[in-house]
Amino acid sequence: MSHPLEILRLTADSPHASTVARWTYAEWGYLHPEESAEMYCKAFIAQCGDAGVPSVFVAMHDDRPVGTASLVEDDLSVRRELTPWLASVFVLPEWRGQGIASRLVQRVEHEARECGMERFYLFTPDQQALYCRLGWQDHESLSYRGEEVTIMTRALTVGPT
Repeated sequence: MSHPLEILRLTADSPHASTVARWTYAEWGYLHPEESAEMYCKAFIAQCGDAGVPSVFVAMHDDRPVGTASLVEDDLSVRRELTPWLASVFVLPEWRGQGIASRLVQRVEHEARECGMERFYLFTPDQQALYCRLGWQDHESLSYRGEEVTIMTRALTVGPT
């Protein structure tokens, strides 16, 4: 019997932490040319906090990770004044189109709201439409490490909705 998809907090000692770290390195490691794969994965796992910033969440299906998203303090070296960030939203290709990314984003939003944050940020080269559907707005466009990206922002309502 197949279990429903669950969104769980990823802990540094999880058997899935290195798998998820390798996914994010494969997807975005080129944005961190100063880091080896090992350094990148170690830094990613260090972001698996207990609550608030930083936190990493994972979509699990039958004890297998199928997607991830993070809440981090800093995701764009040229905009360190903006904090915190939704980062590393990734769903395995065969699991896309099922709303998993949306659920991961909403879980990160919930975490940020629980910590009393009123606004947070993300950057994306090509997923603006997804984030617009989820209530995000364009903040700024810029070129980052050779790629045109859009910084987007989301206001969070704090307290009962």
